[in-house]
Amino acid sequence: MNKENKYLFFSDLDDTLLTSEKTISEATYKALTAFVEHGNRFVIATGRSLFSAFVVQKKLKLKFPGSYIVSFNGCQIYDCEAEKTLFKASLPLLVVRDIFDIAKRHGVFAQTYHDENIIAPRECEELKRYRLVAGMSFVLNEDPVSVLPEPPCKMLCIEFNDHEKQEGFRAEIMAKYKDVIETFYSTPYYLEIVPKGCHKGMAVRKLAEILGVPIECTIAAGDEENDITMIEAAGVGIAMINGNEKVKKVADIITEKDNDHDGLAEYFYRYGT
Repeated sequence: MNKENKYLFFSDLDDTLLTSEKTISEATYKALTAFVEHGNRFVIATGRSLFSAFVVQKKLKLKFPGSYIVSFNGCQIYDCEAEKTLFKASLPLLVVRDIFDIAKRHGVFAQTYHDENIIAPRECEELKRYRLVAGMSFVLNEDPVSVLPEPPCKMLCIEFNDHEKQEGFRAEIMAKYKDVIETFYSTPYYLEIVPKGCHKGMAVRKLAEILGVPIECTIAAGDEENDITMIEAAGVGIAMINGNEKVKKVADIITEKDNDHDGLAEYFYRYGT
């Protein structure tokens, strides 16, 4: 990478930039601040909803000049300074309704989103635990699609106890809608369901193109399966040492330290100062 260029750094939040306590350490924050003060740009790239990303951004003071958010695993790209969406993709409502029905038949929990709300068919342990992390309110309805004013960006299937059951659900929806949806895990328990062709790697390429940044001047860091495409797409792909082995296999760099010990800090300095 040419040190004369300015860089676009895409970072996952959970278990990458953030510690296990869902905060950012003083050392990592100092390194990130130095990165943007040298004219580089920082992008939150998360599977979370845009609203949940806003909550983290505000709480941890992660809004810098030239900040962007990639939310819903690439389905929405948001310009934080201009306060506008640059790109958005969504799932067809008829498909969403059918996936909810298939989830019910398989006995797994599925949810979707609108603005600050999680939209779900019922309250359960999966929803309670998810809300603790996401910091979102929720709307319950046996027919979740009936309360959606517009097609959602993504759905999420959560299953803490029976991965085989979750994989059975995944196999059925992929067999039926393989030309419409993508599925991948953001944690071992969270199965993401997004529009076909939408993922973090697509968002890396799209935002770089919008901003006129050469792809070789992009950096992406993550830890889970949903980060693989952006790590592959970026000029430099960084896998957290605490990350999934599949992620490490495609990365250019594996951090020497984990997310609880400032694993990303040295790379903010290396490429930004």
